Amino acid sequence: MEENFENPIHEETSQNSENPSEKTSVKEEIPTPKKGRKREKPTKPFRQESRARKFWRVVFGSLLGFVFANIVLSFLGIFMLISLIGSVTVSIPKDSILELTLDAPVVERSNDMNFTPSIYGQTKTIGLDDILSAVRNAQQDEKILGISLNLTSVSASPATLEEIRQALADFKKSGKFVYAYGDTYSQSAYYIASVADKVYLNPQGSIDFRGMCMQTMFYKGLIDKLDVDVQIVKHGRYKSAVEPYFREDMSEASREQSEALVASIWGKFCQDISSSRKISVERLNEIADSMMLSRGVDALDFHMVDALASRTEYNKALRLKTNKSANDVITLVGLDEYKQSWKIKSPSSRADKIAIVYAVGEIIDGNGSATVIGSNTLSADIRKAYKDKTVKAIVLRVNSPGGSALASEVIASEIEQAKAAGKVVIVSMGDYAASGGYYISCGADAIVAQPTTITGSIGVFGMIPSFGRFLSEKLGVTIDGVATNAHSDALNGFRPMDEKESEYMQNSVDETYRTFLGRVAKGRGMTMEEVDSVGMGRVWTGADAMKIGLVNQLGNLHDAIVLAANKAHVSDYELVCYPAKKTFLEVLTEEKDHSREIEAAYRAELGELYPAFVAMRQLRHLDGVQARLPMEIMIK
Repeated sequence: MEENFENPIHEETSQNSENPSEKTSVKEEIPTPKKGRKREKPTKPFRQESRARKFWRVVFGSLLGFVFANIVLSFLGIFMLISLIGSVTVSIPKDSILELTLDAPVVERSNDMNFTPSIYGQTKTIGLDDILSAVRNAQQDEKILGISLNLTSVSASPATLEEIRQALADFKKSGKFVYAYGDTYSQSAYYIASVADKVYLNPQGSIDFRGMCMQTMFYKGLIDKLDVDVQIVKHGRYKSAVEPYFREDMSEASREQSEALVASIWGKFCQDISSSRKISVERLNEIADSMMLSRGVDALDFHMVDALASRTEYNKALRLKTNKSANDVITLVGLDEYKQSWKIKSPSSRADKIAIVYAVGEIIDGNGSATVIGSNTLSADIRKAYKDKTVKAIVLRVNSPGGSALASEVIASEIEQAKAAGKVVIVSMGDYAASGGYYISCGADAIVAQPTTITGSIGVFGMIPSFGRFLSEKLGVTIDGVATNAHSDALNGFRPMDEKESEYMQNSVDETYRTFLGRVAKGRGMTMEEVDSVGMGRVWTGADAMKIGLVNQLGNLHDAIVLAANKAHVSDYELVCYPAKKTFLEVLTEEKDHSREIEAAYRAELGELYPAFVAMRQLRHLDGVQARLPMEIMIK
């Protein structure tokens, strides 16, 4: 309906123009203004208009309030339901089988949900801590008869694979069984499966078993095409992280350490498989060299598997193993469901605690996250642990390829403070504890590493790119400006360093290396010369690092915890973790950092070219002196 906003008084006068008396009557109702005073307009009809508008505003406001209230109440109801579900302890039926399906990337720690909601959807991960806890609990759980491994390809680094396999081997000591099934097996999946009492393979499947390689991408040709100048300052013959930017192939030193590294990891894999499958290491290498396992029957003939079976036939084997009839239902309990059975426990009455402090990811200055080690964040967690009087020992779980040398020094100083406070500090190394990762580890009372952990890399470097020629030659952009002093514009990325600036950077790198050597020498009880002889940026596996004194003991996280308890002279203790895991609600409501999901999207889109993308991006973001792995490791 079209609204008319004309003056209703005029409208009334016009309508009564045929009756003069009525017309006069209307005029008499309007006061005659006095001379000199402005005539006031009547307000009553406008008040009626205002009330109409107010009525509709109230109506629409009430409707909006009602809708908003329903939305809020719905979310509160969902959150309350989630909290209720999260607080319920699942009851596991008797005679159950724990099924471990490793179909997502295995990370050091998962959140409460095992996935992260993001702008790219749900990013599923599996926490190594959850896997190990499930296997340990199942070992003592009378309701669990055995473990079924559902494997195809496991996305994890060698030390993580080794940790899972060791946990399964310990589980078998209880007398319970471990069976494995795969439609196909990658090398990583087969390495874990090989510990099982029985290994089953789909008749149409195969095993990818062909050895390991380590490859490095070199970007000199690309950098030359882009007219980017890269100046390198480093200390350490083996510190080859910068080689891809000025070489087209491996240096002799880089090839030497890479060959030793991959041979050590593959040798450990073969030894473990040989022990479980009763096949000699020599025979395993013959099989790998000849690529003999392209068919299921070949895997059976070479005794790599025990039987070829469909999924239905595999389930029959599980029934037979658990003494069930053909009509009985097999109760398979997944990891997420089984977690709930031990998740809620009564408060511990134990007075003593051992703190596990997780240090996972690249090392940066400032604040970090669950996947990035920030010097401020990690130092705060360590500080909380050693200031707690009930904490008798700290286990620092390190899984890091290194990063900022300054941030590493800040964290190492905090470890020193923890020891000064009377706490036992033990380091447990995961997949990586190299360069900056070793820097923050070396001051501990003892270091425990997996044989396939990548560690060492005691060396530092600086890389200063100059984009001046690229901007000028490729984009037509030139740079000009003014400065107060001779080197005010140094190291800004727009021009190459001069001789004085190069000398400044080299002195900074050399000083950082000396500080690094001093940290290691003090922590490991070695001389500076002894550390330098095994340093120079050289990378070692955990097994080789123990031979040269960089590691005290080979073992997993559990071994590190036992060692910490022994050194702290405690036998009855509770484990507490720093930082605490975020709950379901915290993950849903926290301010999201989508960097991890963005990286996953880049990796998925770029595939084999992803390392090249990362390397070019690092040209602009490697600020300050770096203590990082000497190469971008891609083990296949």
